[in-house]
Amino acid sequence: MNALRKYFDKIKPNFEEGGKLHAFRSLYDGFETFAFVPNTTARRGGTHVHDAIDSKRIMSLVVIALVPALLFGMYNVGYQNALAAGQLEQATFWGMFFFGFLAVLPKLIVSYVVGLGIEFTVAQWKNEEIQEGFLVSGIIIPMIVPVNTPLWMLAIAVAFSVIFAKEIFGGTGMNIFNVALITRAFLFFSYPSSMTGDDTVWVAQDAICGLGYAVPDTFSAATPLGELAAGVAVPTTSLCDQIIGFIPGSIGETSVIAIALGAILLLWTGVASWKTMLSVFVGGAVTAMLFDAVLPSINDNGDLVNVAAHIPWYQHIVLGGFCFGAVFMATDPVTSARTEGGKWIYGFLIGFVAVTVRVLNPGYPEGMMLAILLMNLFAPLIDYCFVSRNISKRAKRATK
Repeated sequence: MNALRKYFDKIKPNFEEGGKLHAFRSLYDGFETFAFVPNTTARRGGTHVHDAIDSKRIMSLVVIALVPALLFGMYNVGYQNALAAGQLEQATFWGMFFFGFLAVLPKLIVSYVVGLGIEFTVAQWKNEEIQEGFLVSGIIIPMIVPVNTPLWMLAIAVAFSVIFAKEIFGGTGMNIFNVALITRAFLFFSYPSSMTGDDTVWVAQDAICGLGYAVPDTFSAATPLGELAAGVAVPTTSLCDQIIGFIPGSIGETSVIAIALGAILLLWTGVASWKTMLSVFVGGAVTAMLFDAVLPSINDNGDLVNVAAHIPWYQHIVLGGFCFGAVFMATDPVTSARTEGGKWIYGFLIGFVAVTVRVLNPGYPEGMMLAILLMNLFAPLIDYCFVSRNISKRAKRATK
């Protein structure tokens, strides 16, 4: 590391004011900050609160927490490919994993190249430091899309979200909507057939560099939520497979176990709010039980209706992007509620809206994305109500 530090110090004058590479000052600053913790601290005796955590460390912890879900998602991509091709018995663990790695890697590269490229450009144009916010968004975006999402679509969606959901509001810490979810929403509404309109979007269909298998044109691989929306009373996958993650779905959203490992790290380090996370699950479970008790399951003709309303509440939790959204996106400190009481309301309403969309809108079986984006919009209002209430209570106590 000393050699790298010396190299950065040697080339630094080229990027300072008057240097021949001054136009790329923000680029140098970004790489230096990524490699080394800034060595500037407040003076002793000042009024600053000293803490070992900063935005760089927070983003790094979130990225580490996402790694288990990402790695399992890569393996599941290969697993679903072998399963659809009827070659699961012949496939090896490492063969399936490396196939998934090769399928997911281009999406990671496109996400970071496009997103960071825009952030570097904007930072240089505004003569500001590059912030670390997209380190997290850049890895989340490929994890919440189907494996067959075309790279050009992903590039357009990332560019749109970074510009119109982040930079236009002032950059990291100023955005009101989750950037990764805006990317998914853009893809969903602009290219619906490539996101949910065809069951084939969930399974990689061709071999890559000699790994994987060519899948027959006749295969079908609907997600469990897609099956429920189509009226299938019992999903073809078992509850065990749904918890482990051996089901079709977005790349990083299928494994409850892998997501739970990330949740443990976020809660242990204090990066994520346990109140927000827990209230999302409580809201989803309560809403699922309420619909199960209120809505009829059979119509006048004796046919099953509202199948999604009558599955056990815990299946709503383990299916789709519910767990992933509750752990990694509902807890986003920038776009979520910040008051302690507001976190309970914010999270509960996310769970409520997510399950409500699943049950009452058969054309869109996954409601987590819309739920979080809707509550991103209302988070400032929730905080305002709690702050105003606290001010009123304190004013009343002061006049007694």
